[in-house]
Amino acid sequence: MQDKKVTELSDSQFDAAIANGVTLVDFWAPWCGPCGMQGSILQEVGESVDGQAKIAKVNVDEAGGVAGRFGVQAIPTLLLFKDGNEVRRFVGVQPKEILIDAIGSAV
Repeated sequence: MQDKKVTELSDSQFDAAIANGVTLVDFWAPWCGPCGMQGSILQEVGESVDGQAKIAKVNVDEAGGVAGRFGVQAIPTLLLFKDGNEVRRFVGVQPKEILIDAIGSAV
């Protein structure tokens, strides 16, 4: 899935995508029911924080290297990065408000 608010990242794109600024990354898979719910919430988060942070998704079936590197063991898992460093981790479906507050704190 690729649109202007949420970017799908591969293993090779990941490091460059999180290197600068604030980036929220959703680790997900198409077969994961809760991941679908989180995806809808991420669209809303992307619209709310437009310009403050990048919103991205990593399909763990296609980019397992990144998921393994960050120890993602359950999905959905969301990692918040600032300038390439993980600053916050969420496991399970998270409400829009929690994610927006976390991004606001990291900016």
